[in-house]
Amino acid sequence: MDSMMVRHYETVNVEATRLAQGIHRLEFERTKEILLRYLPPPPAHILDVGSGPGAYAFWLAEKSYEVHLMDIVPLHVEQAKAADEDGMLANICQGEARSLDFESDSMDAVLLLGPLYHLQEGSDRIRALKETRCVLKKGGLAFCAVISRFAPLLDGLRQGLLSDLDFRETVQNDLKDAKHLNPKEVPQYFTTAYLHRPEELPEEIEEAGLRHLKTVGLEGPAWLLGDFEEQWAHIEGREIILEALA
Repeated sequence: MDSMMVRHYETVNVEATRLAQGIHRLEFERTKEILLRYLPPPPAHILDVGSGPGAYAFWLAEKSYEVHLMDIVPLHVEQAKAADEDGMLANICQGEARSLDFESDSMDAVLLLGPLYHLQEGSDRIRALKETRCVLKKGGLAFCAVISRFAPLLDGLRQGLLSDLDFRETVQNDLKDAKHLNPKEVPQYFTTAYLHRPEELPEEIEEAGLRHLKTVGLEGPAWLLGDFEEQWAHIEGREIILEALA
């Protein structure tokens, strides 16, 4: 796994609080909504790969799921262990999506809410998906998150980042070959990633021997709202946003 990516999460250290702040709250609420829409009832066994410090893992454990947390970043593993004072999680370990050290046919669901967009080579993404297929029970579900090919361009417009010639060049390369790089490691420019087009993910899923069920938009255009904070602060505004994305 790319050392620059690991260093990004070790030094920027935003994952422990990110989903509770700003526009990222929309990602958190939408992901929870989608998971509950499709997950089997507790106490199903769930493997959260690339869990970070465990925002979703702890939330699911509170709902009586048996959750196994895995992340490649040592800091995230340490944070998860420190937060798990009551032993809510079944397991917390360091590891990565291309090598899942779990029994075959042992999980009712696998969450890949980060690993696929940090694997730039298609062969690595297929390998991660095959590992997922191996640990899933028959009829189990895999939840895979990817980032849009156009996300850096839109984010650059939203935040005014395109005035930076380095970032502008990064966006041009993103649109050309989908491999997002941040060689100068500017924190707000994200880190090593692969940016999907919508049709690519189903193709990769099928190639790995899984069956693609549905592609669901997560934040849609709502993450570009200039007055998101104002709308989200009110129950009615929040409900309107979530209903529009459903």
